[in-house]
Amino acid sequence: MSQLPNVSVIVPVYNAQETIRDCIDSLLELNYPKENLELIFVNNASTDKTHEVLKQYSNDIRIMYEAKRGPAAARNKGILNARGEVVAFTDSDCVVDRDWLLNLIQPLRNCRVGIVGGTILSKRPHNAIEGFGEYIHDHNKAINEYKPPYAITMNWTSRLCVLKEMNLFDESFIRCEDVDLSYRILQSGYILALQPQAIVRHRNESTYSGLFGEGILHGFHSVLAAKKHRDFVSSFYRKRSSRGSYVAIASSLMRYLSGEEPDHSICYFIFNSGKKIGKIFGSIRWFCLDL
Repeated sequence: MSQLPNVSVIVPVYNAQETIRDCIDSLLELNYPKENLELIFVNNASTDKTHEVLKQYSNDIRIMYEAKRGPAAARNKGILNARGEVVAFTDSDCVVDRDWLLNLIQPLRNCRVGIVGGTILSKRPHNAIEGFGEYIHDHNKAINEYKPPYAITMNWTSRLCVLKEMNLFDESFIRCEDVDLSYRILQSGYILALQPQAIVRHRNESTYSGLFGEGILHGFHSVLAAKKHRDFVSSFYRKRSSRGSYVAIASSLMRYLSGEEPDHSICYFIFNSGKKIGKIFGSIRWFCLDL
């Protein structure tokens, strides 16, 4: 990568009429040569006015349609049609900093790097709940502390050849497809890298009910990853699903009641309680005990 590579930025889009303009506008302002950049937006069977909004930008972006629901299928559609040697992902409710892409691709100079992840901040930190989203999407922890590590697709780049070598995303996943693909890439001998200067800003949940629901979805779909990768269960999910995690949830409630970091404590309690409930339902759905 002695010179800037051709990059395809892929954004899966589902019912994003309220957020997609900001996402597109931020990508059009990227500090990256236009001749080396293509922006691919994959309409994932939206039922609102998303397609009408996308068409307004048709001179500047490539628009595709994927009928099979789920971000994995939408991203795969983009990957299979990408012209760049490097692929980057973000989400339709994110905006990117001007130098996001320039910074994000730098670690790919090392051929051992399979994925690069960047910093994920709250797009509108109006309250503590939205701010807590930065804790949920902490890429530094995901890449450098969790065992095994994983990258988050709202701020991710890989070489196209690596994604194809892995046979793309597993479309049986509605969520946690990034966890699954990260693990497969690691198993193939690549490493994950963090690039803190590559910043995207995500529209986080802003209500307790939304945070609880996000926890349920996280827990529910994580069970499928646990079922697919049995060694993943023993090395990661079991450790995080042991008695200690229940103690942490209870402790967060006690901290809230005692007035210790009340905002973070109640958000932690709500999100992780939802996650545990999601795991129960996921374990029933996929016949895989992961509590």
